[in-house]
Amino acid sequence: MNLKLDACIAQHQGDRKEQQDRLTLVAHQRVPGVMLAVVADGMGGHTGGALAAEQVIHTLSANFQQWGNEEDPRLFVAESLNEVHTMIKASRFINEKDPHSTAVLLMLCPHNTVLWAHCGDSRLYAFRGLHLRVRTTDHSYVEHLIQTGKITPEEAETHPNRNILLTSLGGQETPKVDFGSLEDVQAGDSFLLCSDGLWGYFDDYELGAIMATGSVREAASQLIRLARARGEGKGDNVSVAILKFS
Repeated sequence: MNLKLDACIAQHQGDRKEQQDRLTLVAHQRVPGVMLAVVADGMGGHTGGALAAEQVIHTLSANFQQWGNEEDPRLFVAESLNEVHTMIKASRFINEKDPHSTAVLLMLCPHNTVLWAHCGDSRLYAFRGLHLRVRTTDHSYVEHLIQTGKITPEEAETHPNRNILLTSLGGQETPKVDFGSLEDVQAGDSFLLCSDGLWGYFDDYELGAIMATGSVREAASQLIRLARARGEGKGDNVSVAILKFS
């Protein structure tokens, strides 16, 4: 089945002094119908986080153009993220900083299949119309508490340690990376990749309603506008990548 793809990326610095998010949306130069979307949220003090997130984007984008459709896309993603991790760790000795970054990516593969991976608390949402099919699970302390039944999702929203991550690219430990895929992409499906500066202000139903209405650019604009308003002058960096099939 031939599908039409509408896609865009957008971001806002929010109320932070620096934009430490990085993102990209790029088509493969040699393999038709293959695309990569990435959102990275950098951490590590002034400029350190931005450098880490930039490394995520640079390495994944460069490696992506070398990928051939005879190669296993999951293996490619895993090896590329491991390379990113190693390079960010090495940069701390050069820059005397403590850089880390989250990452969430989606790879549109041949035959209407998608593969995604994430490390940290940048998220991917997959919708079919208004219905949420998939939401990645954050690698965070509060998500661990939710999964073990120690707090509720509502309590997590105001938990004092809600920003603590259990893993990241560039950390001391080997990063935890989770993968997912869908092999039945069809018209009406949409995918949202975003940093925590966006998803923290929405529930799943509202995100689905916005994603299902209008173009991807209209959805991105509305999401950022609402996140900014709800941040009430204390909003984080906001980054979104949206892909919608028709």
